Amino acid sequence: MLTIYRWEGGGLKETQEFGDSCWINLVEPTTTELERVLTHSQVPRDFLTDPLDRDERPRFDYDEASYILIVHVPCIDESDEFLPYRTVPLGIILFGQSVITVCSMKTPVTTAFLDQIRRVCPPRDQYRFAFRLLWHGGVLFLRYIHDIHQRTNALEEELHESISNEVLLKLLTIEKALVYFTTSLKADTIALARANTARQLTLSEDDRDQLEDGMVEYQQALETAQIHANILNGTLDTFASLINNNLNNVMKYLTVVTIFLAVPTLITSAYGMNIKLPLVDGPGSPHIFAVLTAIAGVATFLIGAVIFILHKKRKF
Repeated sequence: MLTIYRWEGGGLKETQEFGDSCWINLVEPTTTELERVLTHSQVPRDFLTDPLDRDERPRFDYDEASYILIVHVPCIDESDEFLPYRTVPLGIILFGQSVITVCSMKTPVTTAFLDQIRRVCPPRDQYRFAFRLLWHGGVLFLRYIHDIHQRTNALEEELHESISNEVLLKLLTIEKALVYFTTSLKADTIALARANTARQLTLSEDDRDQLEDGMVEYQQALETAQIHANILNGTLDTFASLINNNLNNVMKYLTVVTIFLAVPTLITSAYGMNIKLPLVDGPGSPHIFAVLTAIAGVATFLIGAVIFILHKKRKF
């Protein structure tokens, strides 16, 4: 989809034709749309195609009369109902007095940014326009990380009630999302730092302040994501230990039951064999089995009493 915005009457207005100063927003563009933008902008083709690769790394690059900054920004993946947050490359291209944004899918960074910037910044102020767009991406990272943290707390409360496989799998999904965020934010901060020190960009003091504000937001988002990822990792390890402890307790009590059953089983099985055994042919042989059964019962009771006492003293 190709959308063109021009600055008219103190705000951005959608138009059908290119101008000397405009914002060209490409979202999942077709080949025809790419060729149209290439003809107008004369930027290198890879500047428009590289951001469409979902695995493209954040970077800063430049050509003779154009610059590109690729960053990872948060987006909404509607296929995942529980945690729809993902990251996607966004290319910001500066040429002439215009700005091009290229993304492989619709992202709130550009859609929500349009409402905020509509009456603030014309595209001819390229650097200011691009850096405010980056700042908005950092703000969205922080907002989504805060939402992830709230979802994590809710799941932890459920686990305190009862350990559930479904809840643990949801926590694993959250941990994966935080890994994606952390990896993307690390690469974003490196790309922004390179842009900040690039000699090819002639930045005014105000433009550099705008860029540094964006860098602060990305750095804050990175540190916040790392903190939540570490906490979640510790939480999962704790619940894994609890599951192992519960399994050990179950196996311990099953062992106790096995010991209880082993004593009478041993005696009855021995005297159930078709061979001569002591006390079987004696004068009181009819009562021998009953006496042995009573002895086995007493022995089982004594073993159970000892185990119960040790359990009360927390030694078993």
